[in-house]
Amino acid sequence: MSLVRPSLLLACSLALVVRAQDAAPNPVDLDAADFSSLQAALDALPESGGILRLPPGTVEIREPLVLSSPESRIEGSGASTHIRNLNEEGKPALVIRPKTLDQDPKARLWRVQIGNFRISGNEKSGDGVFAEGIQEIFIHGLSVDHNGGHGIALVDCYEDPRIADSIITYNKKTGLFIDGCHDIVVNANHFEENQDALVCVDAFNLCMNGNNIDDHLGHGVVIENTYGSVVSGNMIEECNGTAIILDRDCYGITLSANVIAHDMGGGIDLRDAHGITVSANTFTLVHHFGVRVSENSGRIAISANHFGNSHIGEGQEKRVLEHENPVQLDIGHGIVLEDTRFITITGNQFTGLDGPAVRATGACVKILIDGNVATDLNRRTPDSKATFDLSPETKATLSDNLTD
Repeated sequence: MSLVRPSLLLACSLALVVRAQDAAPNPVDLDAADFSSLQAALDALPESGGILRLPPGTVEIREPLVLSSPESRIEGSGASTHIRNLNEEGKPALVIRPKTLDQDPKARLWRVQIGNFRISGNEKSGDGVFAEGIQEIFIHGLSVDHNGGHGIALVDCYEDPRIADSIITYNKKTGLFIDGCHDIVVNANHFEENQDALVCVDAFNLCMNGNNIDDHLGHGVVIENTYGSVVSGNMIEECNGTAIILDRDCYGITLSANVIAHDMGGGIDLRDAHGITVSANTFTLVHHFGVRVSENSGRIAISANHFGNSHIGEGQEKRVLEHENPVQLDIGHGIVLEDTRFITITGNQFTGLDGPAVRATGACVKILIDGNVATDLNRRTPDSKATFDLSPETKATLSDNLTD
């Protein structure tokens, strides 16, 4: 019996790999200017993928552009590359999904990237970007504005979606809508004057950091039926609704180091959430409540936050924007507990609030309020002197708090 040397086996294997690669189509580098239409350029991307470069200029569309090639990147020339959706039947500007998804619900595309161009619409158009069934989608440097639907909608883009350094503004529905995704990164984006900034439902592991969220007609961040997530280091200002909402069986989520300022509906609303940490946030000029814990929520740790008004030292309060608009009046609220249980409130500071530091209603049980500092409370409830206004049914331990 003859023996074949290992080096010869390796050489044969490499030769087979090279021949297989030669037989497969190569990824392409395309310029959209070489095609009769932008859709023709998208259709020219093969299954092996490639890059499609979009030149400067405005392309007006009335039907959705469709991208169905994996391993592909659509690269614009900055905001000068503008896709303008003129459709008034609720259709999206750009659809990214597998060709066979309607026949095979499990069909997926891998590693599709889009970036560095602008998509706009009108009040009657649909989403700016609608992506379904895309694994490892990456959206970077996109401008998405004035669409009649969501700015960006990701549906069943389960594996590792990433949205970074984009500006998502003036969309009639949600700026970024996420449904059924996993290991999500939303980083360093700017959201302004959408309905809600971000809605994340039926998902896992949202990592939302360093975003600027401003002037929304509805809420800031709405998370439902989602596990194991972190929302940190965001600026969430002047939402007509609530800054952050957790609802429908959320658990294992940390909300930390956010600035939550002048939100009309409230700060953080834990409607149906368990095992949540709320720490090191700044709540300033927030209406109705800084943190609310409802009867459907429990096992919450609230620590090292600041709840305050517009005090700037030496007994002064500063009107936001320094004018007399009544919406901008000095205001502040603390923590509201509603028939909840297993709550730790430690190491917070409460200053210049309209009412008490903590208000508990119903039969709240196993509440620990320890090591907090409070001053200048009950500014709009002069008949109340309570720092911690707890219902008779509430079972709480109070210790080592510094109050006026």
